[in-house]
Amino acid sequence: MIVIGTAGVVAVLLSVLALSTGLAGALTATGSVDRAIVLHAQAENEFGSTLAHDAIPTIMDGPGIARDANHKPIASAEVLASVNLPRRDNGKLNAMTLRGVSADEVLALRPELHLVQGRLFQSGLRELIVGKSAQERYANLSIGSHVRFGENQWTIVGAFDSGGGAHDSEVLGDVDTVLAAYQRGTYNSVIVKLAGNGALATLRTALQHDPTLSVQAFSETDYYARQSQTFARFLALIARVISIIMAVGAIFAALNTMYSAVSTRAVEIATLRAIGYGAAGVVMSVIIEALLLSILGALVGAGLAWLVFNGNTVSTIGGGGGLAQVVFHLHISSALITLGIVWACVVGLIGGLLPAIRAARIPVALALRAI
Repeated sequence: MIVIGTAGVVAVLLSVLALSTGLAGALTATGSVDRAIVLHAQAENEFGSTLAHDAIPTIMDGPGIARDANHKPIASAEVLASVNLPRRDNGKLNAMTLRGVSADEVLALRPELHLVQGRLFQSGLRELIVGKSAQERYANLSIGSHVRFGENQWTIVGAFDSGGGAHDSEVLGDVDTVLAAYQRGTYNSVIVKLAGNGALATLRTALQHDPTLSVQAFSETDYYARQSQTFARFLALIARVISIIMAVGAIFAALNTMYSAVSTRAVEIATLRAIGYGAAGVVMSVIIEALLLSILGALVGAGLAWLVFNGNTVSTIGGGGGLAQVVFHLHISSALITLGIVWACVVGLIGGLLPAIRAARIPVALALRAI
């Protein structure tokens, strides 16, 4: 009973926490300390941001932005659209993000983005490159495939891997072509490469003091960390609430089991006391037994979580909001397993303490009289 109860607690705890850490890991891999994201001053995320076309040159001309050999700013004005594609596993439509980027700057701005198949899209053409995670999750995204978003048909010409970041869940195309296809005249964000230490503060100050602009600038790492906080904290809270409820049940199972064990072994315990073993030794033996059973349960639960969830691909709910849909992988890490074992030890300690005290208080003469 102790092993089964503890295994259930640990398996649930690890599986939910794996969601939280998986999303946080994907977003951490997306952001870079040497890049900044510029949004509208009132926006909380890219989807909620609107930047006028005439504001883009002013933003890109700001101080603190790195420049290439031709003295051109390494920056990309970008536009986002939520599109629907059928999933590979069930054929149901799911939302994903179409991101319009600068074809000239996308690789210089995001050096972690590597083409693994095909080629880069060309400016002025309805061509797309697709992230590795999106290609694994959605149908019809192989090289040479044609996809229809609204009234427009696009061709998949390449696939990329950005190291497990959120962009791996997106399809990228030429920003001007995306704007024309959706008949839009505004952008969502500007991504810039920073020139060095202190460049972000310099850029932020210049943009905030420009009366023609109403924008805010963030480090990419700070931006994506903030986007993940609400979802990650919610999952962590859910994991702890469910685990506490299940842990209470596991504690009662441990109490019943250990009380039964103490009653069954009353004569053996009394014999040990009669030949000189102290009450402390009896208490410790019962507690150690409960802890060992709980640790065994934790290892069983961790093993089940690892077998069922480790490596699985899941995603956030798409269709707008700060993250759109981010596809990420679950990973049952050693840190999570350690947390599960600690949680199990708490269950075992509480469940074994009262039976241990009862075992130490068994009257020796009364127990031996029952032989």
